[in-house]
Amino acid sequence: MNCHTSLCLVLTMVQLWPCFLSMQRHSVQNTDQPSSAARRVKRGWVWNVFFVEEEMNLTEPVYVGQLKSDLDKEDSTFKYILTGEGAGSIFTINETTGVLHVIQKLDREKKALYTLRAQAINRNTQLPMEPESEFVIKVKDVNDQKPQFLDGPYEATVPEMSPEGTSVIQVTATDGDDPYYGYNARLLYSIIQGQPYFSVEPKTGVIRISSETDRETQEKYFVIIQAKDMIGQMGGFSETATVTINLSDINDNAPKFQHTLYHMTVSEAAPVGTTIGKIMADDSDIGENAAMNYVIEGDASYVFDIITDNETQEGVVILKKKVDYETKRKYSIKAKVINRHIDERFLNEGPFEDSTLVRITVEDADEPPVFTSQEYVMEIAEGSESGSFVGAVNASDPDNTNSPIRYAIVHGMSLKRLFSINAQNGTIIITKPLDREITAWHNITVTATEARNPEQISEAPVYIHVLDVNDHAPEFPEYYETYVCENAEPGQLIQTISAVDKDDSVEGHHFYFSLQEEATNNSGFSVRDNQDNTAGILTVQNGFSKQEQLAFYLPILIADNGAPSLTSTNTLTVTVCDCDNEANALFCQYGAFMYAMGLSTEALVAVLACILILLVFVLAILALRQQRKKSLFSEKAEEFRENIVRYDDEGGGEEDTEAFDIAALRTRTVMREHKPRRNITTEIQSLYRQSLQVGPDSAVFREFISEKLKEANADPNAPPYDSLQTYAFEGTGSLAGSLSSLGSHVSDMGESYDHLSEWGPRFKRLAKLYGPHKTARD
Repeated sequence: MNCHTSLCLVLTMVQLWPCFLSMQRHSVQNTDQPSSAARRVKRGWVWNVFFVEEEMNLTEPVYVGQLKSDLDKEDSTFKYILTGEGAGSIFTINETTGVLHVIQKLDREKKALYTLRAQAINRNTQLPMEPESEFVIKVKDVNDQKPQFLDGPYEATVPEMSPEGTSVIQVTATDGDDPYYGYNARLLYSIIQGQPYFSVEPKTGVIRISSETDRETQEKYFVIIQAKDMIGQMGGFSETATVTINLSDINDNAPKFQHTLYHMTVSEAAPVGTTIGKIMADDSDIGENAAMNYVIEGDASYVFDIITDNETQEGVVILKKKVDYETKRKYSIKAKVINRHIDERFLNEGPFEDSTLVRITVEDADEPPVFTSQEYVMEIAEGSESGSFVGAVNASDPDNTNSPIRYAIVHGMSLKRLFSINAQNGTIIITKPLDREITAWHNITVTATEARNPEQISEAPVYIHVLDVNDHAPEFPEYYETYVCENAEPGQLIQTISAVDKDDSVEGHHFYFSLQEEATNNSGFSVRDNQDNTAGILTVQNGFSKQEQLAFYLPILIADNGAPSLTSTNTLTVTVCDCDNEANALFCQYGAFMYAMGLSTEALVAVLACILILLVFVLAILALRQQRKKSLFSEKAEEFRENIVRYDDEGGGEEDTEAFDIAALRTRTVMREHKPRRNITTEIQSLYRQSLQVGPDSAVFREFISEKLKEANADPNAPPYDSLQTYAFEGTGSLAGSLSSLGSHVSDMGESYDHLSEWGPRFKRLAKLYGPHKTARD
C-alpha cells in the first residue's frame, strides 16, 4: 500500500495560521497496469479550523486561503467547488485556483463559526477528483460590545451600624464579546459614587460596607458602579449602574420624654377607667424599635395606671381606683418609659428608658351614693314562702351633706314581680315562691338615690342564687322502643335504661332501679341495676308468643339519693316480634311495627293489592268517560254542522243546504256601513205596506220596521236565508197576522214571484215553488 499527500488547504489569515495537510490513502489493485488507471482513491474526513476577523470593513473580497489538490497540474483540469454555510453569499472560491475569499462583513455575536465543504472535480467529466473535505471557519472576536447591567435597577437594604465588610448586594454586568479570546469580555468593577461608606470588589461586583452608617443621619444612599472591559485598560468600553441602598432601622436610640413635668386634674366623680391625660416620649427609631411601654412607679400605681397607645405611642393616664376629694386632694406620680425591644449590642451605651413626673389634682364634686360592695351575692332556697328574706344592700352618701338614701329595683318588671326591696333600709324579699328548675340564678339591679338630689343615683348588681331542694323525682331521659324476640332465651339483655333528674345534687346524682313488686313474678322480665345510673332489662323466661301477648308494660321504679329520696314509676313497653335465627334487630322492628298495626305480613300484602286494583279500576273508568265525551262531542258537532243552520235573512227554505257557506254564518257581528243594494223585492215591499196599517202606535212601529229594513238592505254580505229576526219591540198585536212563510200560499195568492228566477241560484228553489209553473203544478 502506498501513501502520499493528495490535498492541501492553504489558508492565509490576517495572523499566521498553519497549513493543514490532509493525507489520503491509495489502494493499488493491479500493479502491472498504469498507476493512473489502476488506482482507486479512498479518503477519510479531514477537519480543519480557520479564523477570520469580524467587523472588517470590506471594500473588496478579502483573501482567506487556498484549496489545492496535490494532483492538480495547474492545467485547468481541476474545478474546485465550495458548499455549506455561507458558500457563495459570504465565502467564495476560485474554481480554477481554489482561492477562498470572504465578501461580507462578519459579526461573531450573530454567528461565531461556519462549516464548509470543498471538493475537486474534473472540469470536463464533472467527476470527483478528490473526496469532499470539510473544514470550519471561526470568526475571530474584536472588542465591539459594551458591558451591560441586565438585572437593574438594583436596590438593597442593609441594617444601619453594620460592621465594615458586610456584603450588601452583588451587581453583574455582561459583555457580548468572546470571553475566551483576549480581554474583550474581561470586566473590572469600580465605584464612582458612594464612598466612603461603600466599596465594590473589582472582579466580583460585590458591594460591601466600608464605613459606619447611621439611618437617623441618612436613610438612603445612591451608589454608582462602573463596569469596564479590557480589564479596565484604556480603549475599553464601560457602563454604569445605580444601586439604591436603604438602611433599615435598629434600636440604637433610647426614648426621651418631651417634658420633665406634667400637670393633670381629675374629678372625684370620675368613674374608674376615666382618661386623665396623656404623656409622650420621642424615639428616633422607627417601627417596632420605637415601640415603648409606659409604667407608673411607686405607691400611686394602685390609684392610677398608664396604658400605651400602640398607634400614637402615647402614654394614656387613666383612673384605676376612684379618688375622694375629702380624703386626698393631690397625687404625685413618677412615670417611666422603656423600649419594648432592646438590642443587646447597645446595652453598654446606657439604659433605654426615661422618667418624668406627673402631678394630679383631685377636684371636688357632688358624688352619688356609694354601696358597701360593688356587687352582692345572695341565696334563698327554692319553694320558700312569699315574703321570705333574701338579703340586704347598703349605700351611703360620701359627701359631707350625708343625704338619706332611697332604694329601688330596676331593669325588668318580671323581676319586680319576684322580688321586692324596702326603699328605706334596702332589705330584699321574694314576692312568690321560686323554682330552681326554671331559673337557678336571678340577676337584679338595685339603685340608691339621694333623697335631696334625685339626680345622684348609683347602681349595684345583686345575684340571687336559688338553692336546690329535692322536689323532682327521676325519670326516663327518652322514650325507649324495646323489642323482644319470640325465641329469646332467659338472661338475654334486651334494653339498657338510664334516668335524669331536674334537681341539682351536691354529691352527684345516683339512681336506683327496680321492678315493681307485683310485676316481678309474672312479667317475664327482670331489672338489673348496674350501679352506674343505668340498668339492664333481662328476660327470665324461655321464649315469648306474640299471639298470646303482643306487648308487655313493665313498671320501673327509679329512686334518687336526695334527702328525702324521691321515687317515680316509669312504664317501659316491650313489644314481642318475629326474629330470625340471629335475632336481627331490623327485622324485629319491622315485624313489631306490623303487629302494632294489627296486621300480619300476608294481610298487609293483600290490603296493598286491593288498593292497587281499585286504583287501576278507577283510572280505567275515568279514561273511558273521557273518551266517550270526546266521541259524542265530535258526532254532535258534525250533526249540528249539517242540520242546524242559522239564517240571517230569508232564503230558499230548509231544503236549500248547498247554496251557502256555513263559515259565513259563524262570522262575528260587524259594524255595517250603508251601501247601495239592488232593488227591493216586491215581496218585502208588500210586507212593508201591510206593516204600515198595523198596531195602535203605527208611526212608531213603521219607523222601527223601516230602520231594520234599511239595515238589512244596506248589507250586501248578508246571506238571503230564512232567519229569525228579533226586533225587541213589543206591541198590542199585528193585524197582518203571522210573518212566517208557512202560510204564504194563502196570503200571497195575488202576488207575482216571477222575479225570483232572476235572483240567482240561491233562490232557485223559491223560483220553482212560487214561479210561473206553480199553478200548473197545483
